[in-house]
Amino acid sequence: MNEAVQSSSVRLHEKMAAVVELLRLYRSATGERHDDDEALAVDQAVVDDILGKLRDQLDDLHPADVAYILESLPLDDRLTVWHRVKSDSDGEILLEVSDAVRESLIADMDQGEILAAVEPLDADELADLVEDLPEEVLPELMASLDAQQRERVQSALSYADDQLGALMDFEMVTIREDVSLETVLRYLRRFDELPEQTDKLFVINHENVLTGVLPLHWLLVNSPDKMVSEVMAPDVNTFAPDDDAYHVAQAFERYDLVTAPVVDSSGHLIGRITVDAMLDVIREESESEALSRGGLREEEDIFASVWASVRNRWAWLAINLVTAFIASRVIGLFEGSIQRLVALATLMPIVAGIGGNSGNQTITMIVRALALDQITTDSAKRLWRKELLVSLVNGLVWGGVIGVVAWLLYGNVALGVVMTSAMTLNLLLAAFCGVGIPILMTRFGRDPALGSSVLITAMTDSGGFFIFLGLATVFLT
Repeated sequence: MNEAVQSSSVRLHEKMAAVVELLRLYRSATGERHDDDEALAVDQAVVDDILGKLRDQLDDLHPADVAYILESLPLDDRLTVWHRVKSDSDGEILLEVSDAVRESLIADMDQGEILAAVEPLDADELADLVEDLPEEVLPELMASLDAQQRERVQSALSYADDQLGALMDFEMVTIREDVSLETVLRYLRRFDELPEQTDKLFVINHENVLTGVLPLHWLLVNSPDKMVSEVMAPDVNTFAPDDDAYHVAQAFERYDLVTAPVVDSSGHLIGRITVDAMLDVIREESESEALSRGGLREEEDIFASVWASVRNRWAWLAINLVTAFIASRVIGLFEGSIQRLVALATLMPIVAGIGGNSGNQTITMIVRALALDQITTDSAKRLWRKELLVSLVNGLVWGGVIGVVAWLLYGNVALGVVMTSAMTLNLLLAAFCGVGIPILMTRFGRDPALGSSVLITAMTDSGGFFIFLGLATVFLT
């Protein structure tokens, strides 16, 4: 880990520990009860001192760090901290916290507090929060915006969450191509500060059509007498507002972009997209994929109520219960074989477990490749062949190893052969399903990661038990 990053992480954890300790002292102080007024006055002084120290700790933190602390606290402690945050930081913190935690914070705010928190935000930031705000707040919020801000918010809201238009930033610097670099420098000096992540200026003509970009470092190293048209880069990476945000994020990574222009179908510049927004997209996609693989329907506040957690998790647990029941009935078909050869009961979890692990390895690779658009119809067939061959080799090697172990443990050569065969066949089944499940889900327009680990485990468990016990019944009993 980079030394600076490590140092920052250590400081954040130290701050977190300090906040947790202050919260403990606060609970202790407010939990005591006294009958006399003098004792109550002393207690209040202690409480005020603790809360003052808590405020001091929070004032030194970046909004993202405050968000991290809020997400790490139970609801009561979270609200205690939230009430001590500087009010002018509320909007930025709401942007940083997860959707589930944001919901709990907004629920604790009155209409005036919500408006005060969100009104200072930019149009693209407002668009991120609007769907989480109470409906009764929205008319007053929109009325408080000027015409340009209102138009920008409505523009961002007109796009789906996964489209680039919903993430556009409207704060950017534009220049004309028919002016000198000296004129551009004089123009820039009129700004109190440039918009964040400004690494280039956008060059437009009199019709607001994008004609190129001028990177800031080119502006600095070229002669002030040169014209913008001589220095600018006419061939630039541009994106459309209806582009898929995750695909654009991949382009940012591929081309090392910091900012990029967003243009409409006629080439008119309508906004820009920045690397910080793309990093958020990549992080959210990664988190969503991890949740989907586990069968979670949505991001969950780890301190959510029992009922909220139950609602989030029940669907795939119900599916898992059905698949587990099917696996148990497969075992039930071979009760007689298990009774005659008890060793089968001790060995069959190995076949199912290794198959599940192998299937999850395959499915992880395929889901990632699908997310990166690396799989076509032809390449899918090649992947199937490749994964089947990998599983065949692994099955013969590791199946052979466990087969020898089974032979040595139970003194039965036939049992070792059955073990090797079952392991190989179940790994082949895992490879087939590991490629097939996500591709099939994609064909039907579903998220290929959704419940993939649950499905592959169900297939390899039921299939592994059936293959192993079936072979054992035929050849050993």
